[in-house]
Amino acid sequence: MATAALAWGTLVAAQAAANPPIRMADGVEYMCGGADKTEAQFLQMVSPRWAATLEFALGQGARGTPPSDVRVLVRDKYNGKLVMETTATGPLMLTRLEPGSYDVEATLGGITLTQQVNVFNGMPVKARFVWPSNIDVPPLAGSTMVTQDASAARR
Repeated sequence: MATAALAWGTLVAAQAAANPPIRMADGVEYMCGGADKTEAQFLQMVSPRWAATLEFALGQGARGTPPSDVRVLVRDKYNGKLVMETTATGPLMLTRLEPGSYDVEATLGGITLTQQVNVFNGMPVKARFVWPSNIDVPPLAGSTMVTQDASAARR
């Protein structure tokens, strides 16, 4: 019986380790992570229950290199009001944005990519931000920001 309890405790602890915490920024709930396979699988599984999934990558590979510490700004598309400002600590970020149209800015290594995200009630949306694989992220940190449309990174 003790062995079963120990196995159950280990299983629960392993599952809890894979679940990143839900955080709050400017009144918007979000969850970040996905650097390891288990965490990424968990985030992909729960993403349909979140309004918006933002994915961050370096390079054009299947998933690219997972970046961390991406500065994320979410602004109302029509009035420019800042809705959310935070730092994504992994390649995936799930948010509970209210229905509406937003401009999402993601900055890594001094390069800012912008995408419009339209959130509809009950319909999750995904946006992928891909920085060129030839940027050297650490040396660019703190340099002058260059803004470009995220679709340009896909060309």
